[in-house]
Amino acid sequence: MKIHSSSFEHGKAIPAKFAFGRPGTDGPVDLSDNRNPHLAWTGVPSAARSLVLLCVDPDVPTVPETVNREDREVPAEQPRGEFFHWVMVGLAAADGEIVEGACSDGVTPQGKLDPPGPAGSRQGLNDYTGWFDGDTDMGGRYFGYDGPCPPWNDAREHRYFFRLFALDTDALDLPDAFTGGDVLRAIQGHVLAEASLMGTYTLRRQAP
Repeated sequence: MKIHSSSFEHGKAIPAKFAFGRPGTDGPVDLSDNRNPHLAWTGVPSAARSLVLLCVDPDVPTVPETVNREDREVPAEQPRGEFFHWVMVGLAAADGEIVEGACSDGVTPQGKLDPPGPAGSRQGLNDYTGWFDGDTDMGGRYFGYDGPCPPWNDAREHRYFFRLFALDTDALDLPDAFTGGDVLRAIQGHVLAEASLMGTYTLRRQAP
């Protein structure tokens, strides 16, 4: 099974139009176009019953006090955690694609509650839900795709993995508002094949 995109090359930079934030004009960051990238997959196993799609950044700083500060840089060696940008289950078990901008086109303050997606699919909460918790303007439940917006003072370039799983089941035990962690637990023992695509993104002011 393979996954690819016409929006960016594997291992290369993701264009800013697919990000939540872009380098700012008057400040460090401006809101970006937040369009989902094109994705297409082939070679789905004949025994597959459904597909799962995740987008996860494994390079998120684990010391919040160091993030987005003028007086310091987040060191590259700081321990990192995961941040889910997209969680989708119930995709048809067949070769297919998601068109650019079909599931997200623009930033929705307080989150998209019913984002568009392929027929039969369900989209869970991404981790902007927790990131904006308590923010009067942006706080809410963020379902579907919301793109990259790494800390602008981070020394590390962030990686974004689009992971596609072919499953032997179409019935996952998930709550109504499920998360990436919920999905990873639910698919254990059901994965027939996996494919991944990785792009990079940074908001460093002096990126190489």
